[in-house]
Amino acid sequence: MSILCGIAIGAQRRIAVPIGPIPPAPKQKATPTIMIALPNYDELTATRLQIFLDNSDFGPGKIDGKMGEFFRKALVSYKHAHATRETGFIDQWMLDQVPVTFTTYTIKGDDLAYVGDLPSSHEEQARKKFLPYTSLLEFVAERYHSAEAYIQKLNPGTDWEHLEPGDELKVPNVLPFEIENIKEMKLVPNKAFAARKIYVDTKERLLEVFDNNQLVCVFPITPGSTALPAPVGTWKIVGAATWPWFRYDEGMLNYGVRTENYFNLPPGPNNLVGVVWMGLDRPGIGMHGTNNPETIGRAASHGCIRLANWDAIRVKDLVSVGNTVIIF
Repeated sequence: MSILCGIAIGAQRRIAVPIGPIPPAPKQKATPTIMIALPNYDELTATRLQIFLDNSDFGPGKIDGKMGEFFRKALVSYKHAHATRETGFIDQWMLDQVPVTFTTYTIKGDDLAYVGDLPSSHEEQARKKFLPYTSLLEFVAERYHSAEAYIQKLNPGTDWEHLEPGDELKVPNVLPFEIENIKEMKLVPNKAFAARKIYVDTKERLLEVFDNNQLVCVFPITPGSTALPAPVGTWKIVGAATWPWFRYDEGMLNYGVRTENYFNLPPGPNNLVGVVWMGLDRPGIGMHGTNNPETIGRAASHGCIRLANWDAIRVKDLVSVGNTVIIF
């Protein structure tokens, strides 16, 4: 499947954080900002809360033990969805859902099939059959939804250049992104999800899925750029596929004009659209994964809705072909 979209590649201290309320109707194009006072949790508590939110499909961004922007938005969104206090103060029961903050991952021989050399040029990448992770560190960090620097911090003294099967690493106890279990498939209509709607908030950089009036999930995104913003309007999901190919055409990416000067890039976690593509009824526009989860919410994309691979694959399982997508 060829794709036309592309991407650029201790003490508690209360902090006022802007966060927009959930859009109540498809016609809404913008949301006012309100201020929510949130405490600043220590690293261990923040990690446990990030794990709880991530496991609940309220994505806090990469797990790093920090009280970042998307962590705070996920916490408030979760409370909003479950009709609890939205002040940001934690309930002990949330922490109780994560009795073990860290676990151990043992490198397996099969993991090496997903790690290898990745050429820097698109021309050379197009000659490959698969675009792999460039290191076992990258493999493990994405598997556990984490910043690479945090995995390194949790494992001081590790020789990252010479990891091998049998080596053990300390990792956050989050439900893992198991790339080996992603089967090549296309999304088909799901009657159980037929009424669901996806809201893409380009200001708050969030993707939200609603089932009638119930908020199902929230994930951080990169929604286009200033030059090529995500198209505001109401659209439909017309198809989706895992392990997509990517048609890298600079004319299409930069000017919306299809040219014959392009490269077909093969599937892989380092494909520019990641491991899943969900196309909209707007040519060249879709919701998809990424080759660089560290940049979600920060770096620009070429008009599409970009998520971390571990979030994109979950969105695929929470929506259906035919669902309405409101970008505002």
